[in-house]
Amino acid sequence: MDTKLISQEAHALATPLLTVFAVDIAASKDTATLPTLLTANSAINKAAAAVLNSGEFKAASCETILLHAPDGLKAERLLIVGLGKAGKLTAHEARKGAGAAVRFAKPRTIRELAIALPEAAALSDAPIGSLPAQLTARAIVEGAYVGDFDPDTYRSDRKDLSIQTLTVLSTAKASSHEGKEAQTGVSEGIIFGTSQNFTRTLVNEPGNVLTPTVLGARAKAELEPLGVKIEVYSTDKLHELKMGSFWGVAKGSAEPPALIVMTYEPEKATSSEVIGLVGKGITFDTGGISLKSADGMEKMKYDMAGAAAMIGAMRAIVQLRPTVKVISIVCSAENMPSGTAYKPGDVLTAMSGKTIEIINTDAEGRLVLADGLAYARQLGVTRIIDAATLTGACVVALGMLNAGLFANDEEACQHFISGTQLSGENFWRLPCTDDYRDLIKSGIADIMNTGGRWGGAITAAMFLKEFVEDTPWVHLDIAGCAWIEEQKPWIAKGPSGIAVRSIVEWVRSYQ
Repeated sequence: MDTKLISQEAHALATPLLTVFAVDIAASKDTATLPTLLTANSAINKAAAAVLNSGEFKAASCETILLHAPDGLKAERLLIVGLGKAGKLTAHEARKGAGAAVRFAKPRTIRELAIALPEAAALSDAPIGSLPAQLTARAIVEGAYVGDFDPDTYRSDRKDLSIQTLTVLSTAKASSHEGKEAQTGVSEGIIFGTSQNFTRTLVNEPGNVLTPTVLGARAKAELEPLGVKIEVYSTDKLHELKMGSFWGVAKGSAEPPALIVMTYEPEKATSSEVIGLVGKGITFDTGGISLKSADGMEKMKYDMAGAAAMIGAMRAIVQLRPTVKVISIVCSAENMPSGTAYKPGDVLTAMSGKTIEIINTDAEGRLVLADGLAYARQLGVTRIIDAATLTGACVVALGMLNAGLFANDEEACQHFISGTQLSGENFWRLPCTDDYRDLIKSGIADIMNTGGRWGGAITAAMFLKEFVEDTPWVHLDIAGCAWIEEQKPWIAKGPSGIAVRSIVEWVRSYQ
């Protein structure tokens, strides 16, 4: 998508589709008010007056209304997109609104569109949320890129409906402080948006295409030209490092595992921190000997969404150039039932030396992560974040609106939570306290790989906590949010690319 920011009055731009945002300025549901455009442009307000006065458009989040040949505008069409209540307005609503505009344009074969940056000054007499220029411009571009993605890669009748040109309009002069901030936001938005979509592309691939080896090759091909040092290892390296937990999962498949190590080193580091990113990369999960039911198993190709998020985050990090060193580790394998597969009752010895009694072979993600976390510590990371589609229990607890957040360190956790204010992604913190540890104690080994039915997301986090020891650590259980089950106005059904933006913000908070 050719993306540019220009300083121009929106009514004077010739474009197939001009998008402006609107909000509901009602103080409560009992207050009768009309929607208000987030632009002070008199020509646009005049062109939209009739439809806004009609009452048929309420400016609800992602609600749209289209005007053809709007009077006084050079645009062929004017699209008004609602962002909800003015008092609750955030950059994330603008992100969704931009995605909704793109999703509106695509099936109508509109290949070019312009989006006017919202002007808070247009609502001087009404309460309005915070819309800083840089973050808002970034969010709009991110939303447009995310909205442009469709998962129909393998359809033989696939038609390319992608948006070719995106123009972001600002009323601020390019040389002004606000204009410069908006340009930075647009540039960052392109990086975040394309990196999230690269993550989604990986997650969308079927298991017969994206094996662990191919995942390593795709990561290398994408990241190495950008300046990330990347090494892809396999079985011999696992044996050399004594990664018995990772190998226990991998050895049931005919496909060899991949240990992917990615390193970003800034030219001038301003921090002594070394940030570790660890991702679960199970490219297909049958459950192993503890076989899953057939219903829904086809979605288990996305059990590598945590790994894809780390690869996408590294893609963004190397382009954003934070002044802190980052090492990312992806542990990738298939979890398959076979004559060589690990079994319930087996005891595995992890890289750290801890022994693990296998209760259920479908609790495999924590096993590969255990060795990935230990290896990250061996490589000298000072703080760790991991992401994994780890437990169905987290989906039961939080549904598909929030991903699970766990931490052993308050500062690291607060750094992450602060970053979500910028990323717009939803995480909900769950406990990870030592009183849960008894649930994973084993009578034959150090720990078990499951803690029973109750508190399953927590006991999985407690398992991982054993392998980070005293290193500050954040764990993201993204099982419920990595795949979108229903089409949304701003994003297609399919892989979401969740956590990329939040992980990058977490990293940048340490520079």
